[in-house]
Amino acid sequence: MQNYKVITPLFPTYAQASAMMKATSGIQLQSVRNMITAIHEQTGTPQNPVDWSEPDSWIKARLKGEDADLAQAIWNTDGHILNPRHSYGCYLFLNLPKFDLMETTAEGAWVPTETGKLFLKGDEKVLRSLDDQEGLLQLLELLAGREMAKRADLLPEWQAFLHQHSKFASASSIKSTLYSRLYNLIDRKMVAREGMSYQITDTGRLWLGKALPARKTDPRKELLEAVKRYNEKQKELLHEQISTMNPYKFEHLIGQLLEAMGYEQVEVTKASGDKGVDVVGQVQVGITTITEVVQVKRMQGTITRPFIDQLRGALPYHKAIRGTLITTGKFAAKCAEAALFPGAAPITLIDGERLVELLIENNVGIRRSNAVELLDVDLQLFDEFEIEQ
Repeated sequence: MQNYKVITPLFPTYAQASAMMKATSGIQLQSVRNMITAIHEQTGTPQNPVDWSEPDSWIKARLKGEDADLAQAIWNTDGHILNPRHSYGCYLFLNLPKFDLMETTAEGAWVPTETGKLFLKGDEKVLRSLDDQEGLLQLLELLAGREMAKRADLLPEWQAFLHQHSKFASASSIKSTLYSRLYNLIDRKMVAREGMSYQITDTGRLWLGKALPARKTDPRKELLEAVKRYNEKQKELLHEQISTMNPYKFEHLIGQLLEAMGYEQVEVTKASGDKGVDVVGQVQVGITTITEVVQVKRMQGTITRPFIDQLRGALPYHKAIRGTLITTGKFAAKCAEAALFPGAAPITLIDGERLVELLIENNVGIRRSNAVELLDVDLQLFDEFEIEQ
């Protein structure tokens, strides 16, 4: 049978798992399960919803007796690291025989194993083994090859890894397993998050450098990495093309983009008399059709606030209630505040990087190739056959 990795669905941080171990050590395993069930049953009602953000309040109001005492102990351990609401994920992680972190005594008490005691002490060998088994080292490897990466950038290779090392197959489970493991690494200062992007830290690189022996080369991973590098080059080429193309043709390109995004009656204005507006279109917002005006700036420099004020002033001329300013360059820091100034018509800002993303998303200026066909053996199917036998 396939020796799967990445088997914990609700992957906790190690700090949360440690708190759970300390709070429940010596407690009857059945009591732990009873508390988890009691918490799970607290669904609340529209008239009386459960506010899970305040454990000191909901534990007293919702739980009783041994369940309340254990939940409060979990919450009080290590400075409120683990909200008892999320203790089920820690239970699944700690109770896996494969990890050998907790065991049940003959009397039914749940206690740390020798490996579990090392885990509580932060033993590097134990932590590194867990990281390898649950795919965290794989994530660090993926991030080590990038300056910054969004979760969407990591998903294809993470999915390929899961296909080989887990039974997770649905889109939601792939995304959730990725997010929980990134959160674990962030909590340990091995990954830093900036907005929607992630970056490996020096601590993460050092940890990865001491990792377990490298796994066998995965041809699928190599292929996906090659495809990603090729696509990144094409994105750079696309940005170069829009930055150097004829300004009037650039305006028509934006017109094509608006049409691809669902705008109607899109019109590229004449060179004069447009009050600074280059493209006008109509878009459906709810049940209302509104007019939107677009100004494009094919320039490598930085757009400043006066451009926003100029476009906003042109809205009444076109009977528009909002506008969009597009540049192949970037916007000054204070432009975001000026674009959404209270009481003024909103102006959407699209810089060169976002423009490239929109062109790709809407298949304008690019062609998609289906030349590569990947064949994957359904390992889960064969495991099912083995179970039946």
